[in-house]
Amino acid sequence: MTKNKDIMLKLGDFPVVPYNMILKETLEEMNKFNLGVACLVNKKNNLMGIITDGDIRRKLLKDQKPFSAFFVDDSIKHAVKKPKSSSPNKNIKETLKMMNKNEIWDLPIVKNKKLVGLVHLHPAMRKLIK
Repeated sequence: MTKNKDIMLKLGDFPVVPYNMILKETLEEMNKFNLGVACLVNKKNNLMGIITDGDIRRKLLKDQKPFSAFFVDDSIKHAVKKPKSSSPNKNIKETLKMMNKNEIWDLPIVKNKKLVGLVHLHPAMRKLIK
């Protein structure tokens, strides 16, 4: 049985930023990893939220303010503050079913409230196909 911990991206392989980092810097981190997602954490590495390219796009369309005004906001202001998540030992098939049902590409993996990884759809599929 393949578990999330066997498939997930490990810390350091995806953007993890302080929840109060300004949005511009969070976007720069997302760009470094070439992923449309960043996990927001506190000093104890507890998951505080998740922000995606789609979240940012929807916010830009909803809130009619200049781009530059968004860039200085804390990232948590535009994040999903209670994201869906899973645990390292959960069966990857169940995780992928949940991701499919909720139409999400990224799922934080949390153990004892601490972020330990991320299931990103494309790398997960590549590993499962091999």
